[in-house]
Amino acid sequence: MDKAESGYVLDSAALVAPVTALEFVGEEYLLTAEGPVLSVYSLHAQPKLCASLSVLQNYRIHGVRPRPLPDCGVEEKHDAAPSRVWDRGAELAVFGGKGLRLVTLTAQSPTLQLSGPLMELQDWLLDVRWLGEKPCTLLGVVLAHNTALLLEAKSGHMVRLRSCQGVCLLYSGLLIGSLWDSAVLVGGTVFNQLVLWRPGSGSQEQAAPVERRLPGHSGVIFSLAYLPQSGLLASASDDRSVRVWSVGALGEPGGCGELEPLCQHVLYGHQARVFCVQLAQNGVFSAGEDGACLMWGGDGRVERSFKGHRAGGARALAVSEEQRWVATGGADGGVRVWRLRGHEAERESTEGGEGEGEGVVDLEFRGEGSPKVVCLVDGGTGVEGGVLVCTDRGRVYLRGGQDWRCVWVGDPEFQSYCVMEVVCMRGGVCVCAVGNLNGGVCVFPLSLPERAVVLRAGEGKVQSLQWVWLGQGQDVCLLASGAGGRVYRWQVGVDAGEVGVTLRFWQLQPFLLPPCSKRWLTAAVTLTDANTLSQDTLWVCGDRRGSLLLYREHRENDGVKGEAEETGCAQKEREEVRERGHEAWTETMGPVCVLFGVHGKQGVTSVCECDGLCYSTGRDGFVRVLVVHGNTMTVQRAQRSAKGMEWLERVLFLQERDMNEEMGPMEEGEEGMERASGMRGREQQTEGRVLAEARFALVGFRSVSFVVWDPLRQETLLSVLCGGGHRSWGYRPPTLSDQGAHTHCAGGGMLVFIRQGAVLAHYPPTHAKSVSMATGQTLREGLHGKGVGCICRLGNSGCWEVLVTGGEDTSVSVLAVQVNTGTVRVLSVITDHISNVRTLTSLRRDGGHTSTSTSSLLFSAGGRAQLQCYRLLIGWHGEGGQPTCQVSQITSHRLDEQWERKRNRHKTVKMDPETRYMSMAVVHDGPDRVLLALACSDGAVRLFGVSEQAGKAELLWECFYHQRCVLSVDAHRLQSPQDERHVLVFSGATDGHVCVWDWTSVLALCEGQRWEGPTVPCLSLPIHQSGVNSLAVWEEPEVGSHNERLLSVASGGDDGQLSVLLLRVTFPQCQSEGAEVSLELLSHWSEPLAHAAPLTALQMIDRSLIVSTSPDQRVCVWSVCENGSSLRRQGAMFTHTADVAGLEVWRREGETLAAVCGQGLQLLRITSIGRHSEPDGQMDTDSRKLQERLNVTFTRNGTSEQTPEEK
Repeated sequence: MDKAESGYVLDSAALVAPVTALEFVGEEYLLTAEGPVLSVYSLHAQPKLCASLSVLQNYRIHGVRPRPLPDCGVEEKHDAAPSRVWDRGAELAVFGGKGLRLVTLTAQSPTLQLSGPLMELQDWLLDVRWLGEKPCTLLGVVLAHNTALLLEAKSGHMVRLRSCQGVCLLYSGLLIGSLWDSAVLVGGTVFNQLVLWRPGSGSQEQAAPVERRLPGHSGVIFSLAYLPQSGLLASASDDRSVRVWSVGALGEPGGCGELEPLCQHVLYGHQARVFCVQLAQNGVFSAGEDGACLMWGGDGRVERSFKGHRAGGARALAVSEEQRWVATGGADGGVRVWRLRGHEAERESTEGGEGEGEGVVDLEFRGEGSPKVVCLVDGGTGVEGGVLVCTDRGRVYLRGGQDWRCVWVGDPEFQSYCVMEVVCMRGGVCVCAVGNLNGGVCVFPLSLPERAVVLRAGEGKVQSLQWVWLGQGQDVCLLASGAGGRVYRWQVGVDAGEVGVTLRFWQLQPFLLPPCSKRWLTAAVTLTDANTLSQDTLWVCGDRRGSLLLYREHRENDGVKGEAEETGCAQKEREEVRERGHEAWTETMGPVCVLFGVHGKQGVTSVCECDGLCYSTGRDGFVRVLVVHGNTMTVQRAQRSAKGMEWLERVLFLQERDMNEEMGPMEEGEEGMERASGMRGREQQTEGRVLAEARFALVGFRSVSFVVWDPLRQETLLSVLCGGGHRSWGYRPPTLSDQGAHTHCAGGGMLVFIRQGAVLAHYPPTHAKSVSMATGQTLREGLHGKGVGCICRLGNSGCWEVLVTGGEDTSVSVLAVQVNTGTVRVLSVITDHISNVRTLTSLRRDGGHTSTSTSSLLFSAGGRAQLQCYRLLIGWHGEGGQPTCQVSQITSHRLDEQWERKRNRHKTVKMDPETRYMSMAVVHDGPDRVLLALACSDGAVRLFGVSEQAGKAELLWECFYHQRCVLSVDAHRLQSPQDERHVLVFSGATDGHVCVWDWTSVLALCEGQRWEGPTVPCLSLPIHQSGVNSLAVWEEPEVGSHNERLLSVASGGDDGQLSVLLLRVTFPQCQSEGAEVSLELLSHWSEPLAHAAPLTALQMIDRSLIVSTSPDQRVCVWSVCENGSSLRRQGAMFTHTADVAGLEVWRREGETLAAVCGQGLQLLRITSIGRHSEPDGQMDTDSRKLQERLNVTFTRNGTSEQTPEEK
């Protein structure tokens, strides 16, 4: 960029990019790299980010090689030095692309400092190794053209350059050894084989011969690893395999290992390409495109699998020296660490317990009859962790330890059919309830089953039983669903006296379910109505028909009280309670609100409450978030589970500890990524704050497997092959604290189920360990696993900017970015799209804006012709205004669904199911609905009306004038001198034409009417040689006649051209119906080579400045002279976001920000400088001396020179 023309400087404010390098420094620190930024994390009790530093400027870091500081007197990491040698820190050789730089890590208070200039070589670096005697002062470098280079570390002076006789390109390289003379270079060639040769042997004037060739792979080799202690070499390949070779001692004087290396193992286990491999004493570790990190045993089998990244896979892998930790970095920008070994006591318990109980085991049930119902007993005194089974002989058995014992024998009416539920009450008393075919419900404490009491739930079959906790009290409510849709209720309490356990019962008014074919209760939860002075109790219930019901129970309705004092006369007590249960209540209570069939016809499976919001699950594969206000119950949003997971059973709320581990420390000024899901605080909307959703996991069934699914991370936490959900089962998740019975850890736990007459249990290997050993600790959470295709801004509060991104992984993410520190938090993830998300737009809703919250309408569209609308309420609370997000789904629309609802649809052609919405623009924001223009891949421009009040979206008009894919659309509103509104819509297609449409008449369209719009545009201009990817329109200052306006239109295309058009708009003289504006092209100015690749995104800062970006990874600022007469580039920057697809630009408190998305996300500052100022915005913040670039050039005869350049 010419300095004389420089008017703007761009620098990075935040970056989320694929993690390309990981390296442990001892057992205390982990180094991570994304783009040119190197970060260090402390792995103490609570892992946290300590420091970050931009190292390689425009190069992406691909490797870090540490060595202890020279004072320690230890040569290199592979010498198996104890961890204490890293106590003072390390010197790091950081490399990537063609760049190499030295960085110093200080360990006392971990900091990173540049210790040398950026050395730029003429070839790509594949590996770097510290060489030489103590202290190491030389660097051995492997280059991509099968060449080895020896450099002085500090000065960058080339000492030796050696090439190989096997001239070829390398995809991977590894330099083994501590001295140049004995070092061995292992290269993975483009010919799918490994070559071994010694750069320091023989005459240095001649090319070195290849000494070993290892064929076998059928794809290129991405990664290599060598373990000196065992003489094994591992290679990871594009063919989805890992090969382990026995090569002997490498890097020692006298040879190149074994003469005929053998392949010991060929490891197949990944579902896609394998990118990384590491060797350790306890096995082989590999990570690949499927997102899994596999730990292989000595027999070639997978021992453990660590999976913590979204689509796009794991791109980096590291194992610590003592094999305590394994870390993976993903294409989504996330970093996970798993603890392999901890303290000695923990290690002993781990090694002694992993083999026993791993996987599914038979509990060897030997009771009378066949097991029909199984339950898990939680928290009871003496029976904690027990398994309860009821057989077809009417007997209940309890398993404590390794033995089964019969605790209750029922009457004959309890045989052949029964339902059973158990609850643990105060004092550790576990109470069991069993129902039968004749309306009988037997309730008894497990510790004293002889004191059983039989209640009456009508005269018919007891369909289901539910135990529900009543508010903050110690009592619980027993619900029995009987015949005729009646739900009988008893409040049950426990007293422990000298005579033992005493049960107390209060008969409550029964519920009446609405008439339907499957009329029984499946789930229930209680709420307290804080909006009424009487503090009524609200019951949210679900039935087998899939409906959600709301009941209001007044406080004065205390029911019929009675005590069943447990004495020796059990028969007399049964008769008394039966009499009370039959006659106490003749009236039933109906629901005050019904959401009929909201979960489909397969039924509701669970209802629960957390922080003021209700969550329901069903067999339709959805979890619905509900808001209860007064006597109304509304669905705030519905979230689909994983693909194929149609049977959901319950929601698990994750503990605050899990969330802290994910997000890391919250110190002010910390950089890095933090993950949240709007779960901080318990905000009440009535107080003007946001009611945020909790962080949860989903429990259900996918085909024949029991699955625990994390919808936020989009990953499976637990999967057990059990045979499916049509069986009795019980699941107990691990709980780390006693903070609440409804909060749990992620993954792990115990599952029991009945299959083919046997009682089976699944104990994961990590069932007794912490959550970090089950699912890993998240140092930095990732974004979209695949490319990010679009981005839009919602607003800001203080230092936080709220952005929304849509990706190829079909999800929409709501982000909060702290501009000052670069911290990125994910507030919510929306997974309602069934294909990729191509375009986003939003509208601010001032009615929902307060000092603590902002409200916006968000529209998202993409593949499969799907349009979604949401209301987002962003809240700010706590110190520093920590953001939260509440998502409410307004409506959803798909073209194929609309076609299915048409009459006489057999007479019409069904829409192409592959139709995609490419771009979207707001045409009109009216009081009753929003009008949207969408560019479609089937050649149509469509107009949609979205009504928030009615909760629906409808197609109003479509036109196929373009006859080819429409890539972009934009709208501009004009005001005539007569104060009349006019709307012009601009569209661009793959033929390079830009069309202008007059849509003014759409403003007079009434709700419910279809619009008869124009069939041809007002103006069509051939601007580009190929597709028009982006449009930007703005109005020029008024000139000439008062009846005219000037519009500037900027367009970017696949041909890399940036064009600016100046149009004159003349308003019609008469105001008759159908009169259109007239358009005239005044000028056309183009920059043919604005970018070296297709120009994918274009945004306007103001009338004179526009920003463009492209997959060439440049972000350019252009000045537009008055009336579009010329274009001039005023600034440019290389972005570390590959495959750039989206751009958003806005002004904020005197500065301009730009967000670029593609394979990641980068936030840029655009700063204006003086015309003759020295631009230094792309430089590091260190001294000028360290900003020198040292160009290391070399020739085949060994001569070299170093040229410092000031950039």
